[in-house]
Amino acid sequence: MATPPSRKAILSLYASTLRTAKSFSSYNFRNYFVSRTQDTFRGMQAEQDSTTLSRAYDKAVKELAVLRRSAVLNQLYGGSRLAVEEQSDVRTRGDT
Repeated sequence: MATPPSRKAILSLYASTLRTAKSFSSYNFRNYFVSRTQDTFRGMQAEQDSTTLSRAYDKAVKELAVLRRSAVLNQLYGGSRLAVEEQSDVRTRGDT
């Protein structure tokens, strides 16, 4: 029987995965991976079986490695910002 990961380990993995998901430069990828991360860890939070929890944790660790590589590639080849994203303040004539 596998020992379940500690609460601290799960929260640390959640924070790392969420931070990596938010590092995508592409709006659609970023929102998708943030949502997917939240759904994955909500499922882990509701899990009672220690074996299933251990498997889910191991799978999330592997997915974090893939997500990190994907985020780096997305940052290298990311496009321009979309209209739905927060835009930086653009100064126009007459602004002080």
